[in-house]
Formats: sequence, C-alpha cells, structure tokens
Amino acid sequence: MSQQQDSLLSKLDELDNRYAEIDRQISDPAVASDVAKYVPLAKEQGKLKSIVEKYRQYKEVVAGIVDAETMLADPEIEDDFRELAKEEIKELDARKSSLIGEIKDTLVMAGDAAIDSVIIEIRPGTGGDEAALFVRDLCNMYTKYAEKRRWKVEILDLSATEMGGFREVIMNIKGSGVWSELGYEGGGHRVQRVPETESQGRVHTSAATVAVLPEPEELDIQIDPNDVLEHVSRAGGPGGQSVNKLNSAIKLEHVPTGITVSMRDEKSQHKNRSKAWRILRSRVYEFHQRQINKDRDDKRRTMIGSGDRSQRIRTYNFPQNRLTDHRINLSLYSLDKIILGEMDDLIAALKDHDKQQRLESL
Repeated sequence: MSQQQDSLLSKLDELDNRYAEIDRQISDPAVASDVAKYVPLAKEQGKLKSIVEKYRQYKEVVAGIVDAETMLADPEIEDDFRELAKEEIKELDARKSSLIGEIKDTLVMAGDAAIDSVIIEIRPGTGGDEAALFVRDLCNMYTKYAEKRRWKVEILDLSATEMGGFREVIMNIKGSGVWSELGYEGGGHRVQRVPETESQGRVHTSAATVAVLPEPEELDIQIDPNDVLEHVSRAGGPGGQSVNKLNSAIKLEHVPTGITVSMRDEKSQHKNRSKAWRILRSRVYEFHQRQINKDRDDKRRTMIGSGDRSQRIRTYNFPQNRLTDHRINLSLYSLDKIILGEMDDLIAALKDHDKQQRLESL
C-alpha cells in the first residue's frame, strides 16, 4: 500500500472516530436538550456522514476480501468453492477501487458542498457606462443560472445608472451546492464588445469585479456587538426626490477588521440593519477564512475561496462569441448562451480542474 493511501486511510479513521464520538455526545440527554451544544454537533456530523458511510462500506469490502483470500489459502478447499472465492475477490477488488475513488471525491469537495448560501457582490471596473452595463449582464447571468437550478435569489442592494447599468449589486443566492458551483466566480471579469452607445462600431474593453462570499450561519461566526459601531442616517432619493424623512440608512463598522457595510435600500431601518448584518457576517467570515487559509494556499492554490478581485479570471469576447477562463485555459464558443445563464459546461470544467488539484494535494 502506498504512503499516500496509508495517509488517506489514517485520515478516514480519524473522521470515523470523530463521527462515533459525536454520536455518543448527542445521545447524552444533557447535550440533546442544549440547543447551543446540540446544533453545532449535528451540523458537524451531517458534514461527515457521507464520507464515513462510504468508508464503513470500504472496510466491509476489505474484510470480505480477507475472508475470501483465507478461504483460497485453504489447501483442502474444493475446486467449486475455490472458483467462487476467486470470483468474489475480483468483484470486491473492483468495488474497493470504486469506493476509494468516491471517498476521495467526497473528501476533497465535501466542505464546499455543505455551504448552501452565498453573497455575490458585483461592481464595475474600468469602462464607465459600459462597465456598469456589464455588471447588469453578470447579475442577470447568475440570476438565470440560479433559477435553472431552482435556487432562491434575493437582491440585497442595487444601485442603477441612468443608462440601465448597475453601479453595484449585492445579491444572496440560496440552494443546495451553491458555493461549490458559484464559488469560482470571484475575481476580475473583462468584456470585449461594441457598446450600445458606440456609433462607429468599435469594440471596447471594460471590466467588472465579482466577490463571492459564503454566507455563514450565526452559529458559524460570532461577532461581538461591542466590536461593531452603528451609524444611522437619513436615506435620500435620487436628486432629492422621495427623500425618506426617517433615519433608515444604516452603516456598520467592524472595528477589529475595519470592514464597513452601508445599507439604504429599504425604507425600514430594521430591514436595512438586518441586511447589513448579513453582509457584515459574510465579509468578516471571509476575512478570517482568508487568514486561516493563507499558509495552505501558499503551498497549494485552490480556486474556490481565492476570489482575488484583482486577478483577471475570465474574458467575454462578444464579437467572437467566445468566453475564455484564464485559470484553466478554457475557451467556449457559446458566449451567447452562457450570458443567458447556461453555465453548466463552464462550471463543470472548473469543478473538475479544482477536484484534480485537490486530489493531487491529498
């Protein structure tokens, strides 16, 4: 058995033992009746469940192979039983290889699959009005893809331009597997096309930045309210029109990290505060995850979670109907369909590349 296989099995033993330990803890009435203790344990066990179940199947298969080999080693075994034992070993070996492959896939991707809510922030880069229109197009692309997947989309904040573009959009997308699919979208997106305002037919290059943040549950990240300064101000409408006389705009400042969030989308101060806290939790969670993952990412770059907004990850070339993802050197000549939300082939290629990288680093 290779050293890599030994290391993997050792890791799986640890997870199996942890799963069993959680089982014992949540069976304790004192824990079961304490929501603060029970819920985090149940969530941790839920994340481990699929890996542990497959590993226990794997151990059963290995035990079956040992039994069949013991039978085969018996010099007094009849020929019919010997043939049956050989056939069983052949079938169990194939099942063993299949299970170890499934376990590896589950092990490297399980953490991402467990996150079912993300906050996506899209802002224009260089390109003026055309960049703002590109932000609108990216927002629509993600919304249509989410609708195909039957995920729930909520616009948390939106600032539109007179041309119909977006100065900024912050959206929440909820659904099974949302982070494992949209987590690759963080970074710089560049568009090459003839703008609606261009009379000479010249191709312009514009840009937008996308940040994708996993939305943690309150149990996943605890922010001390004493670390957050809240500023309340009057929300004003465009050009002084429809000015809300109530103090409804909220700005939160997380002092330890310097992260700030402003929210003036709703007329209700309560709704603005609630949305601002959701975005703040996601940004602070991402900040801490980035610190935790820095050492790991120095050794091994993983696409999901990097999301560096200064990194140009993709080019949308409309004259050639071509989308190019620079991280995996992939070009797809179906940009017209992708921009309408048909992102399946693109996301599948990114996931496959990421999985191979993670498997190599196991």
